[in-house]
Amino acid sequence: MLKASENPPVVWPEGVGIADFEGTWWVAHTKSRNEKALAWQMLKKEIQYFLPMAKKVTKRRGRTIRSFLPLFTGYIFFCGDESDRIEVLKTNRVANLIPVKDQDELVSDLEPIERVIREGQDIRPHNYVKAGQKCRVIAGPLMGTEGIAVTSGEGMRLVLQVDMLGQATSVEVASDLIETVE
Repeated sequence: MLKASENPPVVWPEGVGIADFEGTWWVAHTKSRNEKALAWQMLKKEIQYFLPMAKKVTKRRGRTIRSFLPLFTGYIFFCGDESDRIEVLKTNRVANLIPVKDQDELVSDLEPIERVIREGQDIRPHNYVKAGQKCRVIAGPLMGTEGIAVTSGEGMRLVLQVDMLGQATSVEVASDLIETVE
């Protein structure tokens, strides 16, 4: 089990937003449980990547275990040129590379997730929602973030989808801080 400080950064290079990455976006579908190891190798090779992770707390035999797990199990997003793509393939940690047909759409899907993580909000995997009401946060640190509002036993959550992967994540949000988007 890795300590929080032993995990790779969520975004590399640190301090740079994913919208500022240069090159072509790719989605690496990793071999089982290889997301963090691939991120470390990309960091060493100076390949720009985004590996969204969420805190997970479990209790086992009276012990509390805290860990960081990828939000999208088996996937890491990276941006670069053809030589970067080849370097990623050389790591032997990738099962498949998924080309991104609409580069701008992928970045616009990932930016709200990056924003939620940077703000330190509780984020976790969520079932992908095909139908629902699209909403926008109107106040607070997530102001302007758009997603699909769903209710859960805990209250209101805003689902942030990555259409290309058919996966989603969600963040808790107060119902009075969102408005519908037409």
